[in-house]
Amino acid sequence: MDIRLTQTQDWMLLKHVRLAALLDSPAAFGVSHETAANYTDAQWQERASSAIGTKFWLAIKDGKPVGMIGAALSQTHRYNLIGMWIAPDFRGSGAAAQLVRAVKHQALQDGHECVYLDVSPDNARASSFYLKQGFVFMDEWEPLASHPHIKVQTMRCAVRN
Repeated sequence: MDIRLTQTQDWMLLKHVRLAALLDSPAAFGVSHETAANYTDAQWQERASSAIGTKFWLAIKDGKPVGMIGAALSQTHRYNLIGMWIAPDFRGSGAAAQLVRAVKHQALQDGHECVYLDVSPDNARASSFYLKQGFVFMDEWEPLASHPHIKVQTMRCAVRN
């Protein structure tokens, strides 16, 4: 399994895996499949560039993307893990843990002491996975942007050495 930070030329791979994620788990993300499917090629290229703003990593197996994760600085200057997804056939393969390690490593390199994420506590598999990765629940809740009836809870993980 190859884990790599996306570059502009990876935009088609990022688009493919992101749209697959939104079809597979529509209520797990802050954007709808319809919205993402309407992004222009230039928007996908900008997202994949990882030069400014959100960074994305892909899990690649035999040249095909089988998972993704993103990270971005929030308006409150928190380093947030976003957009985590693994293709169903690769769940349990270790790819998810590798992607989370990539985000933690980047956070540390960028001078952040913690990584944050939002998850629906009803998503038992994701919640359990994040707990195993060292995240803890905080008493912070908000509606999921794409599905406001779903409340997500913030989790935090210290990444200091």
